[in-house]
Amino acid sequence: MIEGVKHIVAVASGKGGVGKSTVTVNLALAMAAEGYRVGLLDADIYGPSQAQMLGVGEGVRPQSAGENRFKPLEAHGIQAMSMAFLVDIREPMVWRGPMVAGAFQQMLTQTVWDDLDYLFIDMPPGTGDIQLTLAQKVPVDGAVIVTTPQDIALLDARKGIEMFRKVNVPVLGVVENMSLHICSNCGHSEPIFGEGGGERIAQEYETRVLGRLPLTLSIREQVDSGRPTVVAEPEGEVTATFRDMARQVGEQVRGQGAEGPEISFSE
Repeated sequence: MIEGVKHIVAVASGKGGVGKSTVTVNLALAMAAEGYRVGLLDADIYGPSQAQMLGVGEGVRPQSAGENRFKPLEAHGIQAMSMAFLVDIREPMVWRGPMVAGAFQQMLTQTVWDDLDYLFIDMPPGTGDIQLTLAQKVPVDGAVIVTTPQDIALLDARKGIEMFRKVNVPVLGVVENMSLHICSNCGHSEPIFGEGGGERIAQEYETRVLGRLPLTLSIREQVDSGRPTVVAEPEGEVTATFRDMARQVGEQVRGQGAEGPEISFSE
């Protein structure tokens, strides 16, 4: 188990470009808004985006916490760690797989998380080194799969689900992103990337659709400016969807631990 962390939730997708990082940061912030202590680990070594999404300035570095250990940065009330806090993000990471897996493992084990209820891990796309390292080294409570309703994205989402099944990580559900576009001029709605894909995949793998998110300009603009939707519009409809997803994730994770007796020590 990672010290200082009660539950770990991986957010993954089979392919890039489906809005996984946007979903992860908003889901983490929604969980914090529900009253939990939350951390976010950006495991995308080649393309870390959480620093910008959380509004952490370029060049801000984590504080040392003893030998080879560092404190996570705080942003919008959550603890965060990312490769972007450790290197110059303008320089490409020209690394082979083992170096990437090693860097990920270091971030996992050398970050001094402070009493987290939930640690969300923003996974890189695909089913490679980092996914295997995570499955082998860390007891992950569950995975959330992000997809668009497009057939080609669903094909890759299936691989993501299969991968977690193979390594015995429960799939908590599917988030269908960019599911509907509503025209800001006339209000006409159109499923640009197709429809019903998340539902089909959820039925096929006996999991659930945690929620559907619209394809809107504001979601993208808000994360790009470092104030994700859950922070920028706490009373908005999209935030309500993220809060609902966070509650479902929490219920499922807590429900899994219900098989054996729980022992608590009161002070």
